[in-house]
Amino acid sequence: MKNIFLYILGLGVLTLGSCSLDTEPYTEQTDTTFYLNVNDAKSALVGCYDGLQVVSGASGIGIPVVSEVMSDNCFGGTGNADGYNYAAIDEFDITRAPSYVDLYNSNWINYYKALYRCNVFLLKMDQIDWEGDDALRAGYESEVRFIRAYLYFEMVRLWGNIPLVIEPTTENVPQATPDEVYTVIAEDLSFAAENLPSDAYTSVETGRVTKWAAKSLLARVFLYYTGYYSATDLVGVVTKSQALAHLEDVISSSGHDLVSDFSTLWPAASVENFAGEDNKEVVFSIRYTYTSDYNGNTDGNHWLVMFGMREFTSLPYGSGWGITVNPKLWNAYNENDTRRSASIISIDDEEIPFDKIDNQREYTGYYNKKYTPMSMVDEEGNTVSSVNQYGVSDFQINQYQDYVVMRYADVLLMAAELGSGNAQAYYDKVRQRAYQGNFVSKTVSQANILEERYLEFALEGVRYWDLLRQGVSTAAATIAESTILLSGGVEETKTISASNIETTKGLQQIPNTQITLSSGVLKQNQGW
Repeated sequence: MKNIFLYILGLGVLTLGSCSLDTEPYTEQTDTTFYLNVNDAKSALVGCYDGLQVVSGASGIGIPVVSEVMSDNCFGGTGNADGYNYAAIDEFDITRAPSYVDLYNSNWINYYKALYRCNVFLLKMDQIDWEGDDALRAGYESEVRFIRAYLYFEMVRLWGNIPLVIEPTTENVPQATPDEVYTVIAEDLSFAAENLPSDAYTSVETGRVTKWAAKSLLARVFLYYTGYYSATDLVGVVTKSQALAHLEDVISSSGHDLVSDFSTLWPAASVENFAGEDNKEVVFSIRYTYTSDYNGNTDGNHWLVMFGMREFTSLPYGSGWGITVNPKLWNAYNENDTRRSASIISIDDEEIPFDKIDNQREYTGYYNKKYTPMSMVDEEGNTVSSVNQYGVSDFQINQYQDYVVMRYADVLLMAAELGSGNAQAYYDKVRQRAYQGNFVSKTVSQANILEERYLEFALEGVRYWDLLRQGVSTAAATIAESTILLSGGVEETKTISASNIETTKGLQQIPNTQITLSSGVLKQNQGW
């Protein structure tokens, strides 16, 4: 589904003057003339994937970006003359950018658009003629319920208090409790884990949900919910032993494995040796393509540009808007850990002649290598800012690197954390790849696993949620710092206060527009 297409269900009604005439529309698709057969079902399923693609790739502030900015991995950065919206997110302090009362409005709108598609599909399941193919019906339902669960998981982590809509409605829905939302997430993922085929991942079209993706995401949800809310199980739906059993099933039966060289997971770190977007380590990814335009086609990775070096291109790295990496992350790696240079662009160590420091806010000398625009040499020998075989014309919206939601390394470390009898072996396997010939064993423990996750999944949108599930106070103490950075080439004190994170409980701003439209039914999160 790399070239996923935009599907919009028309809801127009043809009105005729006499009730004696046939009023069924012949030129428009409605909820009565559509959702009738398996071809309609396939189109609607693609529409659900498209909703996920749009909300994750081209809606407002990219959640993978925000997840890194909120963590201790990245600073807000961006241009020295830009607004302070990313600083407000980074510091959990809206007074840094008081006019930004709608930071996530586009995200909010597109989340609920995507959920609408999923909910309509699920509502119309009985209307479709499945031609007796119960397995196909169960598979499609599972994929849609996975997508709905994924959307709600992102939303409830980000905002905590959101309207729960599981059927299409025009009602002004109040915010649900987190437990109500997590119940739907747990039930949807459990259904998908049970009903998707048990075939190896290689038998499934790249980008589509598999049984293994559902089981893996269910374990991630379990760990986050039980950590953040100090619970022993996932809303009474999934126990710790069940979450672990799902992961052990992925390990034994999915066909997934680690690639041998960590750097080959990332295009900019490996270039010609890139393992590909469908490599064996990818358990689930959100796929993008290069055909975005400004006329409504939004199938590209629009957030990737935020991680690029500020307005500067140096082979193989393309220019971007300058979210900077905290030197603390670079220094956390052992010098023998191959993940350091594969994860982070180091201006000094790579001898990059970066000359845009005056344009850069919160300059550190480090940028994200896992997710960064790329450059290439054109036929005239000039370095250009977009690399691919398709002739990308706009580096802002035509980036097409997929977002890897879940890797097999995560499956191994989650299983170790949940107490697998093979915990030491799973932990060692991840570290052996990182250190290659310099591997030295460490005893597996909760603290060591979390440290390993910090290094393994750096800059992938995982770190912040790993911190938050250890407790808001722990996250606040880890993220808080006061340091000197360069903004416009001038030294500036950067302060992130632990008290701000604790006040907000690690949650983000609910868009003011949505609160206004709800006539005050929606309530703003504390601290925003």
